[in-house]
Amino acid sequence: MGFWMALALVMGSMIGSGVFLLPASLAPLGWNSVIGWTITVSGALCVASVFGALSKALPKAGGPYAYTRAAFGDGAGFAIAWAYWISMWVGNAAIATAAVSYLSQLFPVVGTHGVSAAVTIAIVWGFTLINIRGTKLAGQVQIIWTIAKLLPLIAVIGLAAYILAIKGTGIVRSFELADISTASISTATILTLWAMLGLELATVPADKVQDPERTINRATLFGTAGAGGIYILVCSAVVLMLPVAITSASAAPFADFVSVYAGTNAGTAIAAIGAISALGALNGWIMCQAELPAALARDGLFPAFMGKAAANGTPRNAHLFSTSLLTLVILMNSSRTMASMFEFLILLTTAIVLVMYFGCAAAAFRLIQTGILRVGAGFKVILLLAALYSCWTIYGAGAEALVWGIALLLAGFPVFWLLRLARGSKAFT
Repeated sequence: MGFWMALALVMGSMIGSGVFLLPASLAPLGWNSVIGWTITVSGALCVASVFGALSKALPKAGGPYAYTRAAFGDGAGFAIAWAYWISMWVGNAAIATAAVSYLSQLFPVVGTHGVSAAVTIAIVWGFTLINIRGTKLAGQVQIIWTIAKLLPLIAVIGLAAYILAIKGTGIVRSFELADISTASISTATILTLWAMLGLELATVPADKVQDPERTINRATLFGTAGAGGIYILVCSAVVLMLPVAITSASAAPFADFVSVYAGTNAGTAIAAIGAISALGALNGWIMCQAELPAALARDGLFPAFMGKAAANGTPRNAHLFSTSLLTLVILMNSSRTMASMFEFLILLTTAIVLVMYFGCAAAAFRLIQTGILRVGAGFKVILLLAALYSCWTIYGAGAEALVWGIALLLAGFPVFWLLRLARGSKAFT
């Protein structure tokens, strides 16, 4: 895997469902959303810099799991891997929800109560079965998926620029709905961070990357900066140029934006591309939600059955188990509307991932002390900002998401304790 494939892995995973549904959640927040985007992109670049430095010092497969395990031992490595794994199958429920939301623009019956949950479950199991059959083509089609994801975003940016050139800035509405406040900025920050998740993915298959010490760092930084710039442009266009009454109530804001300014057929096309984009991201994340626990099982940190592979080498048991948990998340949230379900799931997933980001920042501090990670004073400032940013956004996740997130994290420790006892060693190191 060279630079372009690694870059496609980062951007292809980041550009999925988040950017397509976020305008509905951000519209009522006014200027708080703009400030939130600024904080998110800046913080994400700090986090990306940390992952880039860690990948240079420890170009090992596993990414966050490998770094924290090297810094603090099996216990910390397991905790981070557990959090990361949970974020994958919980986040996949949100990605699938976004895909179904866009499909409902094409087929309205899909959006009705009960049907939407059934379609969502069918989609995740369909991709699971595809992954069980083999992942040979996954890397080969990654660049194609990334291009497919960029097309609707470039179309929206181009349309917005054209409308502004024809009608002038008078079409841009003012933000009058929300006063600027710390609470609203925190909410906007945690919501926008959902769209940036996946910035670390190039670190996971480090053993398959050419010149990983250099390639992973470049792909992570350029991918994060590129995705962040695209997000700010397209979300600002939708939020500023579409009436807030439409944006905040829309199941597919991008489709409505194009429908208003370019006609219904164009909006339908964007809805189709949005669904394809979300489904493309879902395929890759479903693969990762099985590969990670399988790797942990091979290291003796997860139940052994999770590491058993099918004849073609795919971790079939890990796929079936992870997608079963994903299905439970979908069923538990089936009583919520698609918009509220999407918002809750991204808050929960992001809160969990932020724990992983903070853990990697702590690992970097530790590896600096031990001399494994050699950096200058400037990087230490970036590292501190990455840690503070993680803490800030954890605060913005809110009580409900944090309670669920902490409960899911703590549920992993009995598993680790039992596995350690079964191996005849101390429960924690």
